[in-house]
Amino acid sequence: MAFRIYTKTGDSGTTSLIGGTKVSKSHLRIESYGTVDELNSYLGLCHDLIEDIGIKKILAEIQDRLFTVGSHLACDPEKEPRLALPDLRQADVLLLEKEIDWMVAVLPEMKSFILPAGHPTVSHLHVLRCICRRAERCCVRMSYEGLQVEPLVIIYLNRLSDYFFVLARFVGQQLGAVEVPWKPRTNH
Repeated sequence: MAFRIYTKTGDSGTTSLIGGTKVSKSHLRIESYGTVDELNSYLGLCHDLIEDIGIKKILAEIQDRLFTVGSHLACDPEKEPRLALPDLRQADVLLLEKEIDWMVAVLPEMKSFILPAGHPTVSHLHVLRCICRRAERCCVRMSYEGLQVEPLVIIYLNRLSDYFFVLARFVGQQLGAVEVPWKPRTNH
């Protein structure tokens, strides 16, 4: 039998975690992995907008890691030890840091905040960064509310949003987009 898209099991406002535990669709765990799914989908759009093959390769790897993050967030933590889930590693964080470092080395020094604009691709990357920060906040809230979340997930999402910020600047430079510094209005 073919995989069915609709099951009608969620019509009552509940869904199942990996492991079978039923929860409300408004549960913070569902909000967290739903936000990671949104992040991954928007990353797909940004991947399609970018032409640099090296960056596209990293973005494809990040998409894979986001499926890993989502699977951990979607899993009933009490049943997780018995399930074979893909793993997130410290090396995944180190890869992001390595990518950030080489891009920062070739970018002009920032002397002020910059407006998230300059080119449509740059703007999309800034939206991606914001979605990533929201996913991170959801995971932090889970942790603060006593819901189990792997600490490495929070670290990865934190570093990933930094990566997207630097990537937006780097791609802007590749595209010849001018960075516009934020000039706060004062009362003088």
